[in-house]
Amino acid sequence: MASRRRSSRTEPPSPPTQATLHEAALDYLNHRPATAALLGRVLGRRITTWALRAKRAGTPVEEIALRTEEARSAIGAIVARFVEVGLINDASFAASRAEKLARSGRSSRAIAAYLAAKGVDGATVRAATARGATAELAAAVALTRKKRLGAFAREPLDQETRYKQLGVLGRAGFDRDVAERALRLDREEAEELLEDGLL
Repeated sequence: MASRRRSSRTEPPSPPTQATLHEAALDYLNHRPATAALLGRVLGRRITTWALRAKRAGTPVEEIALRTEEARSAIGAIVARFVEVGLINDASFAASRAEKLARSGRSSRAIAAYLAAKGVDGATVRAATARGATAELAAAVALTRKKRLGAFAREPLDQETRYKQLGVLGRAGFDRDVAERALRLDREEAEELLEDGLL
């Protein structure tokens, strides 16, 4: 039994093809949204994983290099097709993700960094994160509720605690003015701002 298991591990894995990569892309998008760049990276990692497994299985280096090059050249066409049929839409991804992150208390700066890391281009990031000062304040208040700061703190604020809370909001990407305004609100004002659905 052990020897049979050992021999099955050394069998060379099937190389990725345009068809198998297309299926892998569909499967990935079935579970989570992605940007064009992110899907390209996911497929690239799949090819790299295959190459490592093929090398361990003793596949000749020349064949691995050839198959890897062929597979990588298919990624662009696959991603372009998904964009063409609307399965990938970077602007839609950025807008919906920005809204969700703002509701959870992320600043515009933090959201912009997140979207850039997902491969969204600069213009699309700017469009998705363009929101008014009140919406940015509401996002800061959402963070104060989540972290139990300001009006949502369990204990009254002394000066030292207030500075610490300003630091929490600053590290989250909110500028000082927004952070101070968020901490100055009383509980009723903070809840009203969140209930107004300004995010």
